[in-house]
Amino acid sequence: MEDQTLFAEAIRAALQRAGMEVVGIEATARGGVDAALRERPSVVLMDVGLPDEDGISAGRRILEGMPEARLLAVTAMSSRETADRALRAGFQGYLTKDTSVPQFVEAVTSILNGKRVASRSLRRSGRLRDRNGHSGLLAEQLTPREREVLGLLSQGAKGSDIATDLSMSPNTVRTHVQSILSKLQVHSRLEAVAFAVNNGIIDVPGRPPNRRA
Repeated sequence: MEDQTLFAEAIRAALQRAGMEVVGIEATARGGVDAALRERPSVVLMDVGLPDEDGISAGRRILEGMPEARLLAVTAMSSRETADRALRAGFQGYLTKDTSVPQFVEAVTSILNGKRVASRSLRRSGRLRDRNGHSGLLAEQLTPREREVLGLLSQGAKGSDIATDLSMSPNTVRTHVQSILSKLQVHSRLEAVAFAVNNGIIDVPGRPPNRRA
């Protein structure tokens, strides 16, 4: 419990330094649900392993009373099944506690901007690439134009080629590419293409599409 308190206080301090208001910290699911429904924060960070109730079940109760809430599951467990449960319950993200504090701040900011987030370690290991389609949750954030840009990237097109093909400026292409990297939570164009191909977001000519049940 002491470790949980220290962790929560570290996240609180980092969020406050980033200019966010933290309305409170609760050590139990009941306290968290009551505080969330009373204070109605924009984002709720919910520990999955709470002493009195499963954090995902508590999150469902928050969403029942406050459908507009954005929930971020925080856990020490690198479990695909637990992540799936959180996402199906309506959580916007799932982070493990080995995530760095700056990445936590970035995740909260992303959720405030309507994006979904997940620990990179889980995504890289493939634990979230399953039939429940976490990759699809990331991909659905892409605009039609970003999908076009991603498709051209998969064909080996350079920025100047994409600009010509799509009748846009090179600066606009760079903006789209950066947005794609952010939404897919990758660090390079190559990673974005690999992620998109492996998860059936785009198809490569001559390769059968990746179909999910």
